Amino acid sequence: MVLDQAAQRWGITFTERWQALQGRGDHNGQAVLLALPLIWMNQTGNVVHSLLQSMNLSPSNLILVYDDLDLPLGALKIKTRGGPGGHNGLRSVISCVETQDFCRLKVGIDRPPAYEDPAQYVLSAFDQHEAESVKGVLCHAVDALECIIVEGVSAAMNRYHTRPPRQEID
Repeated sequence: MVLDQAAQRWGITFTERWQALQGRGDHNGQAVLLALPLIWMNQTGNVVHSLLQSMNLSPSNLILVYDDLDLPLGALKIKTRGGPGGHNGLRSVISCVETQDFCRLKVGIDRPPAYEDPAQYVLSAFDQHEAESVKGVLCHAVDALECIIVEGVSAAMNRYHTRPPRQEID
């Protein structure tokens, strides 16, 4: 959803190539390639690795955007390295590019209720209340991507690495 919003903002159109929807464009003088893998999440590393190789890029050029169950809905977290933390898509990317050193933009989606399967939760649509919050989150996440691209990871971490305010418990 974040990459769809970025593509819309930057006037990028997606076409299908190499097991991904890809779109090339420019943001503020910086060339960008947006890629949405079309295969199972736990195999996305193959697509990322192939794209990096085909463009003669290193993992240091990668910004991986993904959902995170361990962050509250709407929280953004930017990291430059680390393990997969239980995320199978991230585990696949780390394995295929053979390093943990690349930028990640994690978008919080919160944990499912105890009775709901996490895999089903991740694949389901947001409810009406969540959908309103998500609209703002998507815009904020694209702002963070723009900052990473133009000003660098440190500036983006200082500006966008946030958690939404906690709700008071009576």
